[in-house]
Amino acid sequence: MTQDTDYMQTEKTATLILDDGTVFRGFSFGCEKEVTGEVVFNTAMTGYPESLTDPSYAGQLMVLTYPLVGNYGVPARTFGADGIAAFMESEKIHADAIIVSDYSHEYSHWNAVGSLGSWLKEEGIPGIYGIDTRALTKKLREHGVMMGKIVIGGKKAEATDFGEYANVNYVDKVSCKEVITYGEGEGKKRVVLVDCGVKHNIIRCLLKRNVTVIRVPWDYDFNTLDYDGLFISNGPGDPDTCDAAVQNIRKALSGDKPICGICMGNQLLAKAGGASIYKLKYGHRSHNQPVRMVGTEKCFITSQNHGYAVDNDTLGADWEPLFINMNDGTNEGIRHKTKPFFSSQFHPEACSGPTDTEFMFDKFVELL
Repeated sequence: MTQDTDYMQTEKTATLILDDGTVFRGFSFGCEKEVTGEVVFNTAMTGYPESLTDPSYAGQLMVLTYPLVGNYGVPARTFGADGIAAFMESEKIHADAIIVSDYSHEYSHWNAVGSLGSWLKEEGIPGIYGIDTRALTKKLREHGVMMGKIVIGGKKAEATDFGEYANVNYVDKVSCKEVITYGEGEGKKRVVLVDCGVKHNIIRCLLKRNVTVIRVPWDYDFNTLDYDGLFISNGPGDPDTCDAAVQNIRKALSGDKPICGICMGNQLLAKAGGASIYKLKYGHRSHNQPVRMVGTEKCFITSQNHGYAVDNDTLGADWEPLFINMNDGTNEGIRHKTKPFFSSQFHPEACSGPTDTEFMFDKFVELL
């Protein structure tokens, strides 16, 4: 076992205050700074390195419901020649903070190079432990996601200045700023990847299927490019802030080139097709969401991370639901009735699992 040396020091107290004035007190094990954000909960039992580096968590304070966190440390932050992370989902931590019940100061794992606490400090991200995450999660389930603030030490926690989440274009904050090409080669099919905050395993899954990936900024007009298929990535925040992407996708819908989307990509494809989006009470963030493929008895266990959903009742006559969530009946994907356009709200590429639905990538590449 390797011990986090910070454990030998006196830890500062840390306080989480919600926008209704509710206070949770614990201890700091990350960067000691004040931060505000939308408080959300994730029920996955593993995968905190992947979740923290998922750009979809930008602007959020992530509560992990699994009680013991940090016991397997964090892997090396190594990148391939193409800039793709070996063990993470992006170049850095995107969640604004992590909140856990019990932080393990000792870690042991074949791939660990450091502690979760030391990594948080390196990247300037607060972490709190000693919080009653069961009570906090119950509150979020009953009330819905809330804005929250973390303060360190003896500073008085006041229910003011919680910042804003709903009207911020977080996609613009996390998307690439220039066109990046991966896996270029003669004879390969060319896939445009609209980067709304793409997880690196989406790129890995496409490259593994021997295509060239042209990664473009979220608002880039890819219709001017030569490509064989369009892929729309996951991303953070409200899809209604991404109208430029919707307009570009709508142009592509007039053609017949295959289109696939994941998470935010599902919502933007739906909006381009004329559907509406609404905010869920507390979202789906876990590794164990059951979805059923519409028209079949096939059910899959999926990994999810989203706070918004497509309104099935607003889908146009040319569209239909592809998957439905078995817990609450919400939309989990759409497809066009005649053209090769389809998407999933869940993550078929989830690097920390499950991978039951990775066939979505096979279907997309087969259509190219």
